[in-house]
Amino acid sequence: MSYVLGVTGGIASGKSTVVKVFKEAGFPIVDGDVVARLVVEPGTPGLAAVTEAFSKEIITPEGTLNRKKLGNLIFQDPKERQKLNHTLEPFIRGEIDRQITAAKSESPLVIADIPLLYETHYEKQMDAVAVVYVDQPTQLQRLMRRNDLTETEATNRIKSQMSLEEKRNRADLVFDNRGSVEETTNQVIQWLKKQDFIE
Repeated sequence: MSYVLGVTGGIASGKSTVVKVFKEAGFPIVDGDVVARLVVEPGTPGLAAVTEAFSKEIITPEGTLNRKKLGNLIFQDPKERQKLNHTLEPFIRGEIDRQITAAKSESPLVIADIPLLYETHYEKQMDAVAVVYVDQPTQLQRLMRRNDLTETEATNRIKSQMSLEEKRNRADLVFDNRGSVEETTNQVIQWLKKQDFIE
């Protein structure tokens, strides 16, 4: 029986560092961000649904989604953001489910890398959820440095997500990413060994 581990975190918490360790150890990754892009490729039912919800204005002359135009629209208006999430949710969920099922047939452990795992209620589909944790001052500094943002811009982005403290409290396991990459990597390796996924 295959084990599905949901991995989530917050913006700039270091989730990709943790997912990379699982990937290098040979376990399949179902990536929520990749799926979200996949379901709005030209000619997909997802893109058709988004076009219907937001008008043809958001489609480029080449027939692709104009991400910049859509981004400007949804970041200024929470109602529009909600409308987009509501429109795409069934397509994203369906594709994530399909990829998890396929990966389960070929590996004893499947990693579901879903940034908004708790916000979109995927925890019920996981055998366990791991949260990649950093404290807020560290998160703020890393985000400002990584995306070249002001403190206000970075704070707003962090506040648009569920707090890492709350995610940590809900998690089945926590990978503490406040230290070095080596220390975080070691936590993942130790968990894999403890669960007998690697020797």
